[in-house]
Amino acid sequence: MTARPSSVEGDGGVVVGLDNGGTSNNATVLDGAGHFLVDRLVELPSRVLDGPAAALHALELALDHVLARQELSRSEVRAVGLGTPGPASADGVISSKGSTNFPLPEWRGFDVRTALEDRLGIPVVYSNDGNAAALYAHSVHFGPAAGHRSSVAAVVGTGLGGGIVASGRIMRGAAGMAGELGHVQIPLEGLLAQGQPVPRCGCGLLGDAESVASLTGIERNLLPYWLSRYPDHPLTRLGSAKDAARAVRSHAEAGDELALEVFRQQAMALGRLFTIVSNVLDPDAYFVGGGVVETTPAFRDWFLGQVREHTGLRTEQVAAAEFALVPDRDMAGARGAAIAAAAALSPAQAADPPR
Repeated sequence: MTARPSSVEGDGGVVVGLDNGGTSNNATVLDGAGHFLVDRLVELPSRVLDGPAAALHALELALDHVLARQELSRSEVRAVGLGTPGPASADGVISSKGSTNFPLPEWRGFDVRTALEDRLGIPVVYSNDGNAAALYAHSVHFGPAAGHRSSVAAVVGTGLGGGIVASGRIMRGAAGMAGELGHVQIPLEGLLAQGQPVPRCGCGLLGDAESVASLTGIERNLLPYWLSRYPDHPLTRLGSAKDAARAVRSHAEAGDELALEVFRQQAMALGRLFTIVSNVLDPDAYFVGGGVVETTPAFRDWFLGQVREHTGLRTEQVAAAEFALVPDRDMAGARGAAIAAAAALSPAQAADPPR
């Protein structure tokens, strides 16, 4: 599916969308007619664990790489849309407390938007990566009605990103940190198995949604417990906890009992998170995206069904709300970042739906 967002007015230049993640940078190109020129994933290592200097160089390489694939030059780029994991301010300053994807001390309080803009010499428009994916999902799902609908998106990756869209526009909040769904604490009674330790998030909170529904949550919190219950499981023979965490999904796709318990807990965590959201925002749609649904159709359907089952909506809300997957899954963040940058160039069209 290819969306047609608001066109980039002016001299026919393009906008590049960069989605910075814990392991990879994904890139896309949006042309002046509102078409995405890239129809598949284009990614390079993000190097965020090597610190800001290495990560900025990696973002520059991602930009040049996607432009070269389209036989474009930097001089044709009118703006760059940058999405990174949060928490971060609306202007792209990483939280002073750090984040799951930016654990090194030098990232705390780092102004990644300005640093990249200075390095490239091209205007950079910042979006939280969860916001970017949420904006793309909302625009594609609702089409011409996007400006009259609201939605919330939870994007499961290394951490748990999120975004809230109201009347077709991203809700950013006073400090730019609205939609940080991963750090909402959820009820754990009935979610954790007997004797299972209370999960801890990298942000320091106990029992927030990210501590369960994220790759980091699997590695640090869920898998150690479940492997203690299944000591002969094949995952115990892998080289590291990180390798084992990344392999859980393939076991779940095959119907493995341990792996399904892990993802059942993740789905329940998302359902409880959406239950909280339903009482605050009452949105038209709930979207789920990220690596957890970048899998086989059967497993995607099962997981989304589990999320829906564990979301406690009132009868009226059940009739009014939809549950759906973020479209174009791993490309959604870069595309949403590009749409946000295009909207910044043409503010009057910021809430226009895809055509």
